[in-house]
Amino acid sequence: MTDPGSPTGPVRTNPRGNDGPAMVPARSVTGSSSFLVVVALFITSLIAANTVAVKILEFGPWVTDAGLLTFPVAYIVGDVLTEVYGYAAARRVIWLGFICNALAVGTFQLAGALPAEASWDGGAAWSRIFDATPRLLAASLCAYLIGEFANSYVLARLKVLTGGRWLWTRTISSTLVGQGLDTVVFVTIAFAGTMSGNLIWSMMVTGWLLKTAYEILATPLTYLVVGKLKRAEGIDVYDRETDFRPLPIGPSRGVA
Repeated sequence: MTDPGSPTGPVRTNPRGNDGPAMVPARSVTGSSSFLVVVALFITSLIAANTVAVKILEFGPWVTDAGLLTFPVAYIVGDVLTEVYGYAAARRVIWLGFICNALAVGTFQLAGALPAEASWDGGAAWSRIFDATPRLLAASLCAYLIGEFANSYVLARLKVLTGGRWLWTRTISSTLVGQGLDTVVFVTIAFAGTMSGNLIWSMMVTGWLLKTAYEILATPLTYLVVGKLKRAEGIDVYDRETDFRPLPIGPSRGVA
């Protein structure tokens, strides 16, 4: 059977192990309706998480931000992107998410800076929610890029190492690394020096554990979605010779 990880691009494969149809162009499926739905879910969950993250939640001894509600969805969808479409496609979506998030944040800041109508009395509420400090914005954007690229890289490498078996080991391992880095980077940049060390540590551990638990609970759904997408798209990408640089500028180190 033709190698689905060939550097020439994704390959249509038959899940029963028989020889599949001929090779398809690497980018042909990234314009499919299924791919666009996955991308929309990724970006929506990302922007929603960053918008509601200003609220701090407390569940008994556990303290975390409200971004927990949807941000893990971005990681789950990111796993699906990398598992089905490969690291190169996931990389494009990660950068698209970064641009869309920056556009949303810029819009919030611009709207807040423009003069309000005299009778409008929502200024204090608006500032409370949308007027994030530059420090918080930097923390969010840095944590997102580091966490998402780490998540995608770990999953893609493990897929090759495991020969495509044991999907659950890839999704959980990549989340442990990606969410861990994301949480540490965000909390450190955003809150170091403004909160007690114990509270910062609690936020890091709580966020990391709850987001990882989110991924574990979603594993059956991830299996279902990945299986359906692979059959519908006719691909199963293995990143054996992929250029894993976040920004593949300059001479190629592989195939992206």
